[in-house]
Amino acid sequence: MKRNLSLGLLVGMWVLVFTATATASAASEVLDRIVAVVNEDIILLSELRERMAPYTQRIRQQGLDKDKEQEVLFDVRKEMINRLVDEKLTDQEIKRNDIQVDDEEIDRTIERIKAANTFTDEDLRRFLEKDQMTMEQYREKIREQVLRSRVVNYQVKSKIVITEEEIQAYYDSHPEAYGGALHYHLRNILMRVPDFATDDEKQTVRERMQQIKSQIEAGESFTDLARTYSQGPTAADGGDIGEFAKETLSPKIQAAIDGLAPGQTTAVVDTDQGSQLFYVEAVKQTEGKPLESVREEIHQKLFAEVVDNKFVSWLEDLRSHSHIKIIN
Repeated sequence: MKRNLSLGLLVGMWVLVFTATATASAASEVLDRIVAVVNEDIILLSELRERMAPYTQRIRQQGLDKDKEQEVLFDVRKEMINRLVDEKLTDQEIKRNDIQVDDEEIDRTIERIKAANTFTDEDLRRFLEKDQMTMEQYREKIREQVLRSRVVNYQVKSKIVITEEEIQAYYDSHPEAYGGALHYHLRNILMRVPDFATDDEKQTVRERMQQIKSQIEAGESFTDLARTYSQGPTAADGGDIGEFAKETLSPKIQAAIDGLAPGQTTAVVDTDQGSQLFYVEAVKQTEGKPLESVREEIHQKLFAEVVDNKFVSWLEDLRSHSHIKIIN
């Protein structure tokens, strides 16, 4: 299982409390032991099993053969130990920086969770009882997650600056998102290929379309040829099929019309409907989004990218300066 612990995981974990199904009795049948040492702290087998419980249950329900199941469980165990190590390192930074959270903040966080899940007080208590968790235990879990979020803000987020140059560069390099959209007014000539046609029959249709293409290149009117030869529903209108935003067309047609100017015709395109030629009647570009209207959106995207990268770097730096021993 690929290790991918990002800021979103730590900051969002207080919400994920509602999805946890592990109980404190996970290791009741086995004597506890140390599975990892993180500086002055230890991680116990009972902690690891508690975290792994929901994943273990899902993996064993997949019907894997025994060897594959053990392989997957081993990968999950390795990933979970790494997460627990990172949490211990983060908790140690909380203590070192004397970061604290008061009961009022815990109350506000729980109220936000209740609102997000449309829970009443009774709903929350029933949910906790189902997972064999007291309100006091739940509040302590919330406290841990809020503290971890704060140390991340302190150590990572507060040190990130997104410059105006970076915002401008992102805006300029993403014309598909912020630039105007290309619209093509098209005509077509369609020759249908019979169902279950042989290769020879398909080749005959294609050769006829190539002949029509040659007539167009010789100066004959696409509109007149469409009225004469097209088997499409708009043949009587000279093959006028209307205006389309480029991105709404199939990849084949997009590739065929790419770079064509008004008055030009594509090569023969094999489509589900049959062999087709497309004539570009007109091209226009709609107005894009001005930078001012998307500045905050771009800032948030860049900030999130940098936060994730900085968070991983921060954890790696903590690890490099820490004594960590994994005991299998």
